[in-house]
Amino acid sequence: MNTKTTDDALVLYGQRFESRLLLGTSRYPSPAILEAAVARSKPAMVTASLRRQGSNAAETGASFWELLRKLNVPVLPNTAGCMTIQEAVTTAQMAREVFDTPWIKLELIGDDYTLQPDTLNLVEAASILIKDGFQVLPYTTYDLVLCQKLVDVGCQAVMPWAAPIGTGRGPVNPYAMQMLRERLKVPLIVDAGLGRPSHACSVMEWGYDAVLLNTAVALSEDPVAMAGAFSDAVNAGHAAYRAGAMAEQTAAQPSTPVLGTPFWHQE
Repeated sequence: MNTKTTDDALVLYGQRFESRLLLGTSRYPSPAILEAAVARSKPAMVTASLRRQGSNAAETGASFWELLRKLNVPVLPNTAGCMTIQEAVTTAQMAREVFDTPWIKLELIGDDYTLQPDTLNLVEAASILIKDGFQVLPYTTYDLVLCQKLVDVGCQAVMPWAAPIGTGRGPVNPYAMQMLRERLKVPLIVDAGLGRPSHACSVMEWGYDAVLLNTAVALSEDPVAMAGAFSDAVNAGHAAYRAGAMAEQTAAQPSTPVLGTPFWHQE
């Protein structure tokens, strides 16, 4: 799929974003480090959950919500931890009231070990929320049929994983991810499984529109520097995609022609 346009901004549900990086807000060593990581990477949105569990009081109470406001970055609420359709819908509706936004990252977990999305009920949950006026970004696998059904019920963007949440393994099925990118005509945001900036660069080179990160940044030795590295990698990968990579060859091709007479012998 070629989505190259003159206006290079990321557009989701008609809203324009300058950044192609979304950043999670959990598991950072401290609120101050989270704030610095956001300042360094300048994400389009930051994610937050009503069901949030932090490691200390500063990450869970009113001070956390105050920090979110201080970041001055749009908040993308999520339904993390929900395992039924009704639970996800109720959580989304509560998040809309708390954050005063129609945006929702829909997470409907089907397996609490791998945190794989519930692929049997995800489409129905998305349909209910869209009819209720939400701008739904569904977390899903890279299953082509499932992603197409999410688009069919009104999702204007889809968030496939590269690998299970928090594993940092990078794209475990490049073929499926590239096929998904070729077939779907909506923005695709890689959500979950990226561990290194090179992973983010690769998926952006394939034509993905953005990436969402949390663990890879929050649990790195230097989250602020890592947030910057991922931001740079996302930009580099997208720039490479727009530039158009050369076609792969099956045999070596000289970069300098060697036929004919050396140039210093030519008249």
